Amino acid sequence: MKKKIVIGFFLIFMMALSFSRGILAAEITEGNKDIVETAAEAGEFKILAAALEKAGLAETLKGAGPYTVFAPTDQAFEKLLQDLGITAEELLNRKDLKNILLYHVVPGKVLSSDLKNGMKVKTLAGKEVMISLDPVKVNNATVVKPDIEASNGVIHVIDTVLLP
Repeated sequence: MKKKIVIGFFLIFMMALSFSRGILAAEITEGNKDIVETAAEAGEFKILAAALEKAGLAETLKGAGPYTVFAPTDQAFEKLLQDLGITAEELLNRKDLKNILLYHVVPGKVLSSDLKNGMKVKTLAGKEVMISLDPVKVNNATVVKPDIEASNGVIHVIDTVLLP
């Protein structure tokens, strides 16, 4: 009888151990997603993801980084398309697409707590963006969701596409 109880406890212990390892593995995997994977999982960056692929920047943003990305939502891109009177395909075929996207990326990891009013930050496009606070803005785009951390940097969701 004692042997059955010991075996029963042992089996329960092993099941609990394997369950907790599964949870820990899921947490570790989730925290190790790069900027591109994190944005794709969010589901509101389909146009941005397509543009990054078209411009050949998806692999760059999967790299070591760290990078800070001001990521326009699909809604922000739709607004831009309407303002410019073009289609998504026309946007993806623009010669300056890569430069537009690089204007949304800053080298290094810059969290919202690092920002200061009037701060100018140089982007990978070689041009600066102006930061203002209360509400947090990058040029004329409002940060609607800050500090989405990824394994190789951070994403700040913005409501407007930045144009250099």
